[in-house]
Amino acid sequence: MSGYRLALKESVKYIQSHLAVKVDTLGREALINAAKTSMSSKLLNAESDFFAEMVVSAMTKVKTVNHTGQAKYPVKAVHILKTHGMSAKQSVLVDGYAIEATRSSQGMPKSIENAKIAFVDFNLNKYRLAMGVQVLVHDPEALGKIREAELDVCKQRCKMLIDAGANVILCSRGIDDFALKYFVDAGCIAIRRVPKNDLKRIANNTGGKVVVSLADIEGEESFDPACLGTCEKVNEKRVGDWEYMFFEGMAETRAQTIVLRGANEFFLDEVERSMHDALCVIKRVLESNSIVAGGGSVEVALSVYLDRYARTLGSREQLAIAEFSEAL
Repeated sequence: MSGYRLALKESVKYIQSHLAVKVDTLGREALINAAKTSMSSKLLNAESDFFAEMVVSAMTKVKTVNHTGQAKYPVKAVHILKTHGMSAKQSVLVDGYAIEATRSSQGMPKSIENAKIAFVDFNLNKYRLAMGVQVLVHDPEALGKIREAELDVCKQRCKMLIDAGANVILCSRGIDDFALKYFVDAGCIAIRRVPKNDLKRIANNTGGKVVVSLADIEGEESFDPACLGTCEKVNEKRVGDWEYMFFEGMAETRAQTIVLRGANEFFLDEVERSMHDALCVIKRVLESNSIVAGGGSVEVALSVYLDRYARTLGSREQLAIAEFSEAL
């Protein structure tokens, strides 16, 4: 075991000192070749030129720099959507984030420039008293007033969002027709039942914050405009059989979306797996800024080096290192 560990240590040292090449000295072509190599044994091999270019473009555009000054390329910033129909070469790369959702009402605009986005994680339905709350009413006319007060609660919540400057409302739960009326009148886009993962990701990319309740410490309800995210453009587009909502030009992270096309769901699932592998490869290459030659050349060079290195040893580890060399 100590011989194998020694062989591993020497192999890593030899790769770093002799075989690894800095990516910034080779340029974009090296990244495309790395992506094509990851696709060579997969379904996308025939179209590797087209998809490698798409993967490299997507990953280079989501570059972020952390507090220590290191460049990071988050794979999660590249969103993959699958839409069956047409050929795989009809797949497109969109500069922005897209979700499989539509406007909640046809009376809302299809596109909004300079969007201010509110992210809410509670129902925007007609307010109802919680279970277990009992209200004793002696006058039948008071029942009507209670119903009006319940409607006013929902109305006030919608007005708070609009007054804060929000013109796009993303809600992870339901929005009923009563609330939609106020958003339509204000010319806003409201989208209901947005998956929580998408809600959080868009909030992070636009510099917004997901609000789970409007209540403050004093028990009053208010909405802080600082929780709004900003985006250059929000618009609805039809791709294939489905309507998608695109968020372009986000404030914090330049998110990218790859819309995959294909014959059926099974084909698209396989293409998605291949694309994800390629994205992870490009992430590692960019973050480490190093790459090695392919075609088995690294394995052959290591085999020769370890064979020579084993001959310099007099201990029993020599046998393990020679075996390691033969395996390569």
